[in-house]
Amino acid sequence: MSHIETGNTKLSLAVLVDLANALGVSTDALLFGSEKVNKEAISGEISLLLEDCTLQESMFIKDLITDIKISLRKSGLTAEKIHIN
Repeated sequence: MSHIETGNTKLSLAVLVDLANALGVSTDALLFGSEKVNKEAISGEISLLLEDCTLQESMFIKDLITDIKISLRKSGLTAEKIHIN
C-alpha cells in the first residue's frame, strides 16, 4: 500500500477493484473521495465482476438481474423507496 501511496508502484485496474471490494466501497469512492453513481459506472463495475466468471456463471447472473428487475418493477419499488449505499 505504501508503494502505491508514494507513487513507487503503479496501481493496476485489477488491484484498484480488489481494494475497493476489500474496503466495501466503489472504485469511484476511492478515486474521487465520494461516490459518483451513474449508469456507465455501474455497468462498468458489473462488467468487472463478470470478467472472471465462466459462461454459465455469467448467464446465471444475467438471469438473476433480469428477475430482480422484473420483481422491482412489479412491486412498484422506486429509487426513493430503495436505500442505495
